[in-house]
Amino acid sequence: MSTDTVPAGQREQAASTADGSALSRLARSPEVGVVLACVLLFTGLAIAKPAFAGAVNLQNMGTDLAQYGVIAIGESLVILTGGIDLSVGALLGLSVVLAAWFNVKAGMPAGPAILCTLALTGLVGWIHGLAVTKLAMPPFVTTLVTYTVAQGAALAITSGIPVVGISGLFSDLSQTFVAQVPLPAVLFAVTAVAAWFFLERTYAGRQVYAVGGNKEAARLAGIRGDRRIIAMYVTSSLLAGFGGVLVAGRMGVGSPTVGVGWELSAIAAAVIGGVSLVGGQGRILGIVAGAVLLELINDGMIALAVNADYTNIVLGVVLGLAILADRLRARRLSRRG
Repeated sequence: MSTDTVPAGQREQAASTADGSALSRLARSPEVGVVLACVLLFTGLAIAKPAFAGAVNLQNMGTDLAQYGVIAIGESLVILTGGIDLSVGALLGLSVVLAAWFNVKAGMPAGPAILCTLALTGLVGWIHGLAVTKLAMPPFVTTLVTYTVAQGAALAITSGIPVVGISGLFSDLSQTFVAQVPLPAVLFAVTAVAAWFFLERTYAGRQVYAVGGNKEAARLAGIRGDRRIIAMYVTSSLLAGFGGVLVAGRMGVGSPTVGVGWELSAIAAAVIGGVSLVGGQGRILGIVAGAVLLELINDGMIALAVNADYTNIVLGVVLGLAILADRLRARRLSRRG
């Protein structure tokens, strides 16, 4: 039957049903809450402090968001497999030092220095993956070891003194603008789109969800779960290294004190964005929204001249609420099952 032969009333009813279904799916989406929170918080801060929505502040927020956001995406990929990576903050800090040391102390051009840094961080992620899959080591313990070693290595390499005199290419990566948008923000957006495409549009991405949801069922289905888990740990460490390169360019020095506690922000962004701590659930849209919400909270408290000592308290409360919501959602789904 052609469309023209369908009565107008039926066409209107079908359209209404489709629209209602779309709105219903949007309302049930776990990301809608955090996206709405971002919109409301930004609007409130812009009204309270008009300069908050100014171009300069938005550009600074975009650069900050990129630094936290890339490691949040990497962290989320690991959590989706049912694991955890506590090393991303310390590994980012070590990457800042390594990139600067390769460039200044070892005399490498900036390009090879960046590649060597990324290669080493990727190697660390590969070791994490092997330890978790082949040796059955708990991800928490495995990455906690790296967290401790990376922090100590950054201090040992520099003797606690920042490495100065790094190449201008680092600054170009972190301080260049593309149509008034900071290049780091553009790179973060590209990373997010690539992660979204991988998870939502590729067979391997769907396998990551399957492995995180039920490893035994995935194995029985013929999915090589070990490969997917190792790949996600490598990606997480690579993104931590990439974040370190961006931070080095923004600071202009290789400081050994950067990155402390950033893993908590990465985990918080993931959980706030709807990624389940038991694995198998979560989408890139929510992860990005979670990172944006944390950045709005951080920058908003600065704009409102709130004592910096309260920042961690607020972030801790937000993370606690997100974990509570995650557990309640998991309990509700288990009851339905």
